[in-house]
Amino acid sequence: MKQTGNAVKLTIFLSESDTWHHKPLFAEIVHRAHGAGLAGASVFHGVEGYGSSSSLHTARFLSLSEDLPVAVVVVDSEERVRGFLPELDELPAPGLMIMEEVEVVRHVGRDGGGGDV
Repeated sequence: MKQTGNAVKLTIFLSESDTWHHKPLFAEIVHRAHGAGLAGASVFHGVEGYGSSSSLHTARFLSLSEDLPVAVVVVDSEERVRGFLPELDELPAPGLMIMEEVEVVRHVGRDGGGGDV
């Protein structure tokens, strides 16, 4: 059986070195999303990228960068994600945040468990 529905995906682009109270900023965002009861949040590390600073960050062997790109992706209903945005206001401003409409398609097995978002 498949479960489907409309949702939004909030993607927050950060640098690995961004911190909040001596902890990674991406971890703080995920913990706040969890505390707000949002359906799901994941962190993805990039291997190469650049942002508004135009500085190239890469994981290539010779550069040994410790400031790689990171994306935090949060998925839930538009109302719940927009309600979460004020939680981010007191945190250091990320480079870029985008919100997209998505269709959630989740395959649910016979036991009813479909896994986490």
